[in-house]
Amino acid sequence: MTEDNQDLLPFRLSICGLDELAALAGAGISHVVSILDPEWPDPEAFAAYPDHRRETFRFDDVIYERPGYVWPRRADIENILRFAGRLPGEAVHHLLIHCHAGVSRSTAAAVIVMAALNGGREAEMFDLIDGLRPRSWPNSLMIGLADEMLDRDGALLGAMRAHHARVAARHPDLAEIIRLHGRAHEVPGLAQPPTPSA
Repeated sequence: MTEDNQDLLPFRLSICGLDELAALAGAGISHVVSILDPEWPDPEAFAAYPDHRRETFRFDDVIYERPGYVWPRRADIENILRFAGRLPGEAVHHLLIHCHAGVSRSTAAAVIVMAALNGGREAEMFDLIDGLRPRSWPNSLMIGLADEMLDRDGALLGAMRAHHARVAARHPDLAEIIRLHGRAHEVPGLAQPPTPSA
């Protein structure tokens, strides 16, 4: 859940889901990225945290336009990148990034933060995610938008696909859940992706 990684980030990083927030109240969190479903109430667990800077995003864990859902937009990724760009000038001790399960949106956001601060080290970023959250499946729309906006020419997407393949081999049950939730194209060997509207 938490890792010291002075090489990629000069501060501690934690990734978690909603049910893990309370356990991190005493972990010295200084900065938080919250990713919540659009209508989800603000988590009460943060009342027990010390003073911290928190950025909240509200969109669903989908990877293309779907009726009744709010998908990640370019503006969301721009704001995550802007948040990441400010971190080197702030006193960041411990960054927490969470979504509902700590599997998809939060892990994608963590990669985007690392990518904003490091170029050419995409495989290492996903290795770090693998160590923090072995059952992770970063949202491909978020990663694709960041790849484009950071001019990575597919490097982030390629590293993500390699990560997905490793996780699918290790946790086929998770890959099946992803497939059943309309994201079959993210699972190695399955269908091609729809064209996203972002």
